[in-house]
Amino acid sequence: MKKSPSPLVSLIPVIILIALLFATIRIFGSDALSGSSQVSLLAATAVSIFIGMAFYKIAWKDIELAIINNISGVSPAIIILLIIGALSGAWMISGVVPTLIYYGIKVIHPSFFLTSTCIICALVSVMTGSSWTTIATIGIALMGIGRAQGFHDGWIAGAIISGAYFGDKMSPLSDTTVLAASVTDTPLFRHIRYMLITTVPSMIITLIIFTVVGLLYGGNDTAHIAEFASNLHTKFHITPWLLIVPIVTGILIAKRVPSIITLFISALLAGIFAIIFQPDLLLEIASSSGDFANKSDGIFKGVMMTFYGSTQLQTPDSTLTELVATRGMSGMLYTIWLILCAMCFGGSMTANGMVGSITSIFLKFMKKTVSLVSSTVAAGITLNLTTSDQYISIILTGNIFEDIYHKKGYEGRLLSRTIEDSVTVTSVLIPWNTCGMTQATILNVPTLTYLPYCFFNLISPLMSIIIASIGYKIIKKPVNNIT
Repeated sequence: MKKSPSPLVSLIPVIILIALLFATIRIFGSDALSGSSQVSLLAATAVSIFIGMAFYKIAWKDIELAIINNISGVSPAIIILLIIGALSGAWMISGVVPTLIYYGIKVIHPSFFLTSTCIICALVSVMTGSSWTTIATIGIALMGIGRAQGFHDGWIAGAIISGAYFGDKMSPLSDTTVLAASVTDTPLFRHIRYMLITTVPSMIITLIIFTVVGLLYGGNDTAHIAEFASNLHTKFHITPWLLIVPIVTGILIAKRVPSIITLFISALLAGIFAIIFQPDLLLEIASSSGDFANKSDGIFKGVMMTFYGSTQLQTPDSTLTELVATRGMSGMLYTIWLILCAMCFGGSMTANGMVGSITSIFLKFMKKTVSLVSSTVAAGITLNLTTSDQYISIILTGNIFEDIYHKKGYEGRLLSRTIEDSVTVTSVLIPWNTCGMTQATILNVPTLTYLPYCFFNLISPLMSIIIASIGYKIIKKPVNNIT
């Protein structure tokens, strides 16, 4: 039987990764995603592989298989990312996002913008079951409204992500919700009802914070907001007809059409609307990269560039110019590159037995309910850090702790809730996790910039521990089940 690395040895690649990423982010800043973070992940992967093969006789084929399985597991997410890139560009250039921003500026008062943003994203995410879809659609529009009203990017992104991950955690349509329930063999709606005990207080505190900050916020003056709206209307053809695109998208989501198909149809429809309502903008985009034979060729070239490439439209307002710039599918390539490197790191750590060794540290502290839940929370966050993927972390946390909860007499729903309180909501706070990378790319806000403002995501793990310490609604089986 092969000997597994000790927890101390297993932490070596993690410590090296954290050190490299710290140096990378400090030196490269927002450009860290352009290659240096990927190199850091591969360097840490190499250290992990070297330790496993040189000292613990782990076969290369086992490591390679684990990496391949990891990458295979995120392949749907990679396809979704590419389509989201096309959708983001098409929704912007077609005028869908500008129309939502234009009407949103007129409807949402700055004092309640952060609170409204959080609630809107929560409702959309509950209905869609997807934080990614919510952030890639309504989230982008809300970023524009918030910037027009003068809010800091971190506050806006924090409100968007807090709401989106509330829905991702609570929706019966969410894959993470279904996964957490199934891994722990807990009925889905029993799992959701039990999560209300920790999730509702976390959201209430979050909304109170956003409301207080909004009421204290001075914001941009009315004249500036009016000028921003006017410039938006001048550049784009703003019309309620463009709202057909998000309405159709919402219907497809309600019909539970698969995410990839929904996002593809939404992007395609937005491209058609761009041709109908924004032909001049498509010609402007096409002319930026050279001449074209005739107007129809220019429009075709412009819409294709909107789907796959970067676009830059000039407006009188620098903030608006930055807002309406798009990156298309090509803008997602750095993120996909990072995801692939992160999966290499997670695969090597799993194959070497290092992930299991690190989580074994937490097993020593499980004497009471609060220590059991605290250990589960800590293990879940650690797995998010080391495997770089929330789905893998949910599965591993469930597998590691399921027997322990059962032997100690605790219900499966306590484990499923704790997994959601720790793994699902914190994945977006980690720069090299698939969720952190994705949302930072979609919103164009670095993970560490929005992290301090994602109050729901930060409060949820703490609330799980607090409720465990109180013992509210935590039912334990008779003592004779404990071994």
